[in-house]
Amino acid sequence: MPQPLALDDLASALDTVMSADRAALQARLAGLQRRMKNGQPIDRGLPALVADIEKSRARHAQRAERLPKPEYLLDLPVVARREDIKAAIAKHQVVIVCGETGSGKTTQLPKICLELGRGVAGLIGHTQPRRIAARSLAARIAEELHSAIGQAVGFKVRFSDHVGEFTHIKVMTDGILLAETQGDPDLLAYDTLIIDEAHERSLNVDFLLGYLARLLPRRPDLKVIITSATIDPQRFSKHFDNAPIIEVSGRTYPVEIRYRPLLTEDEDEQDRDRGQALLAAVDELAHEGPGDMLVFLPGEREIREAGEFLERSLAGRVARDTEILPLYARLSSAEQRRVFHPGPRRRIILATNVAETSLTVPRIRFVIDSGLARISRYGHRSRIQRLPIEPISQASANQRAGRCGRLGPG
Repeated sequence: MPQPLALDDLASALDTVMSADRAALQARLAGLQRRMKNGQPIDRGLPALVADIEKSRARHAQRAERLPKPEYLLDLPVVARREDIKAAIAKHQVVIVCGETGSGKTTQLPKICLELGRGVAGLIGHTQPRRIAARSLAARIAEELHSAIGQAVGFKVRFSDHVGEFTHIKVMTDGILLAETQGDPDLLAYDTLIIDEAHERSLNVDFLLGYLARLLPRRPDLKVIITSATIDPQRFSKHFDNAPIIEVSGRTYPVEIRYRPLLTEDEDEQDRDRGQALLAAVDELAHEGPGDMLVFLPGEREIREAGEFLERSLAGRVARDTEILPLYARLSSAEQRRVFHPGPRRRIILATNVAETSLTVPRIRFVIDSGLARISRYGHRSRIQRLPIEPISQASANQRAGRCGRLGPG
């Protein structure tokens, strides 16, 4: 527990208070110093200030005592660069970590921050582009830190907040962090921010990067880590005054890519043909050996229809040795968790593009890609946000293919 403060120690004591309290306490101390300089009494304000500083220091000390000691998965490429990353974070306010799929940056960077003592004065905020990724990532980091959700690691997404008083790592969607700037403009609740998957360049991420560039001069104690799988990290570095870039190699196994075009040219039968093409692909891959299949489809409706079609077509196999699971953002947490805990049967996971990035779905050896996704588009004439089905980009296709090369050849 911190010792009682003397008057001369007040300024230096502010280094060990919570970041959320520091600005207000500094302003009160500056006011008392001005009164002293002008020969005015401070006997009323000083005891209250000392009490508030000691209260904040006590909470800081409690959080420091509870700081988890991380253990690392040594086979992940990002762990091999751990010392370089720690040195860059300690020396610079902004660090760009450029890592390929499978490098482990998403799960290991928050633990590297803990090792540096971050997450004590404020939270380590870790943003994800999707709710399902935020929930599953929080569960994974909590498991690696031998903690329960809401203790050392918590998450916050729309309609769900599992962040406790002594949480050190807070995983959230980028939209949640952007919304928090309304009530906390200087983001004083955080001492470190990790903006993950910045290469996806959503409106939320772009707004956050612009906001942080203006905020950082006001918050010299705030550290920002931006992760990207892009081949052009220089753009992010330039935006933050040539911040250092640390490149981490990926851990991707070889993936064989096969093209199976739709056979008919009759536009009226496209839906039927996609179902038949999916069934043909499932049958083809089922003979390749053991392993689960991940099927990318445009949306929730297509997933339901494909699931019903496969259950009818594979009636004998589904009950016996095959399990069909959906994966999309509106699923409940319990149903989403089923995907990350495989059972004895082969799984066919029907997913939207939420499965493209972030955590690895375990035991995936085969990917069937429809090449389509629902993309958010804003019509500037109609002023309406739409979700049309469009062909995906080459970058998204590569990301999807990489899902079956994370834990072994696919």
